[in-house]
Amino acid sequence: MERIAHEDLDSMFAPADVKRPVGDALGTEHLALNYYELAPGERFGVGYHRHPTQEEVFYVLEGTATFETEEGDVDVGPETLVRFAPGEWQVGRNDGPDRVRALAIGAPPESPETEVLRACPDCGERTHQRFEITDDKTALLSICEDCGAVTGEFD
Repeated sequence: MERIAHEDLDSMFAPADVKRPVGDALGTEHLALNYYELAPGERFGVGYHRHPTQEEVFYVLEGTATFETEEGDVDVGPETLVRFAPGEWQVGRNDGPDRVRALAIGAPPESPETEVLRACPDCGERTHQRFEITDDKTALLSICEDCGAVTGEFD
């Protein structure tokens, strides 16, 4: 048995105020498990994305998260779960005035072929992104695959 307190874990690079790799700390082998806290205006992910081989479940503990999907926005309130099948486009955010606390569960744990779209100011539309860690290893950059512009920085 493994046991941890999420507050004892360091937060990862993310657009969320807090993203803690709970599954890594517990040594999970068949699923990814992350704890999130989003301040108003923050997002779970770095962009609109899909995992072609991974299903993802979000359990909203507190607050209300809004998920952008291909069918439109979906609000998920406290003590509610939402599942995204492999290949479904989504990104969750906190549009409300209160903090959102949630768990994200993905299986299988790795999805190296994740596709991410973000608004590129130079291209004028959402484009596919690649990610790089800054040379000083203090932030994660999203970079437009079409023109090379930096579209986001997450520390």
